[in-house]
Amino acid sequence: MISGAKIMIECLEAEGVKTIFGYPGAAICPFYDALIDSSICHILVRQEQNAGHAASGYARISGRPGVCVVTSGPGATNLVTAIASAYMDSIPIVAITGQVQSELIGRDVFQEADITGACEPFTKHSYLVKRTEDLPRIFKEAFYIASTGRPGPVLIDVPVDIQTKEIKSYKYPETVDIIGYKPSLKGNGLQIKRACEAIVSSKRPVICAGGGVFSSKAEHVLMEFARKADIPVVNTLMGIGVLPSEERLCLGMLGTHGVKMANEAIQHADLLLLCGARVGDRSMASPNQVAKRTKIIHIDVDPAEIGKNMQANIPIVGDLKSVLEQMLERIDNLEHSEWIEKCREHKQQLCKAETEGEYIDPKRFMRLLSEKVDDNAVLVADVGQNQIWSANCFNVKNGRFLTSGGMGTMGYSVPASVGAWTAAPDRQVIAVCGDGSFQMQMMELGTIKQHSIKSKIIVMNNTKLGMVRELQDKNYGGRHSGVDLYGSPDFNLLAQAYGIPHCRISDMSEVAGAIDKMLSTDGPFLMECIVNPAESSLI
Repeated sequence: MISGAKIMIECLEAEGVKTIFGYPGAAICPFYDALIDSSICHILVRQEQNAGHAASGYARISGRPGVCVVTSGPGATNLVTAIASAYMDSIPIVAITGQVQSELIGRDVFQEADITGACEPFTKHSYLVKRTEDLPRIFKEAFYIASTGRPGPVLIDVPVDIQTKEIKSYKYPETVDIIGYKPSLKGNGLQIKRACEAIVSSKRPVICAGGGVFSSKAEHVLMEFARKADIPVVNTLMGIGVLPSEERLCLGMLGTHGVKMANEAIQHADLLLLCGARVGDRSMASPNQVAKRTKIIHIDVDPAEIGKNMQANIPIVGDLKSVLEQMLERIDNLEHSEWIEKCREHKQQLCKAETEGEYIDPKRFMRLLSEKVDDNAVLVADVGQNQIWSANCFNVKNGRFLTSGGMGTMGYSVPASVGAWTAAPDRQVIAVCGDGSFQMQMMELGTIKQHSIKSKIIVMNNTKLGMVRELQDKNYGGRHSGVDLYGSPDFNLLAQAYGIPHCRISDMSEVAGAIDKMLSTDGPFLMECIVNPAESSLI
């Protein structure tokens, strides 16, 4: 005989899961009891939302679904924001929640919440398990759904009696066959031909790369295609790092907080090739205006995204890597040097001005940081001004840039760095956040200490909710409301309380030495940078 909880563990092991992130409670205790005898490492976070963010960071670096586990009621509802964040950024996670006993569901008993109903708008799929015998099929389907097609979060809600019930035996399925779920991989041949003909005939083509490039593991194919067709590449926030920042074809991030070079290229392009990008409002404020004067080729594995925000002349549904490989076979070497040089005329001299006195220039800081880290370093930016400073001034080489793009979730960076480092402990992982966002996640210093996580944390301290302060300056006559963060703790004393090495810097002359000290420390490190409260996020 074998219990449902033991089946759950063995299903995870069959999927190759080595690490999970979670927080136990009564309704998930049978699972946690079975976990003791397994090969799976459990990372105990300090708040359930951070289990989801850690699973997200793990998934984005490992290329496999991240797994988080929490209990019912408040444990499950605390996870909601992380699930929504993963959904908006198309990150494959499998979220397992405990639930009250099956016969009590719907009676508003202690720690009951309809989590499958609550998460319906932002899960790719969800399951409320009703029979222990269904667990193997459900787990197999969950991992398949999360990681295929357009990736996303899948929720499995397991009542406690389903976990404790014992059955004679089970067999873990080898394959998945879900009626109505058949993601398209190869692009339509006729559409591929039309797209290639449009590219050949264009004079001013531009590729817009989004987070879908990483989801389909198409970075190298996209670079090969861009070089062969000699097409400049702009990226969305989620597409940062698709090409190394210093690559000749890389024009940088477009949008309201992007760089002039990228935005000018979009404005003057005669053809725009959207690759795994949905063209959200922060990337393009008036997409239909662009579509009126520019031919649009849109490649996406999710047909619902094509034409949703921008009309496409040549829509191609399929896995981006597969589609680009098909296009590579049809495209000969092209030459657009004059157009590329024209685009690069608008290149800004980023982060050059020096800030003197008692403040750190965050833009120059990020540029210097990118010069000192390893080529394959992972930078995890939070949300707010720090995100824009990181996006525009940190040069990604052969590493990764992670952030919460679609949902813009403050408190993402530190737990995501925990997951990222767990997935790749041989790489430098650095979390950048503001003093506001850090206080939404600073409890995870305990997780970092307990599990010997070696991620580094940089806190940009300007005593303000800086991005909101900028909005109030611009749109509300400089009337500040609810943005002052006076009363915040001493972050160095906080790090000291957790036994984590730390430093505080307030002058640019201190930056190089502080970064060297942080990167040479064998373990976690917290660096606080004192930033001018009036510092702008824009360059």
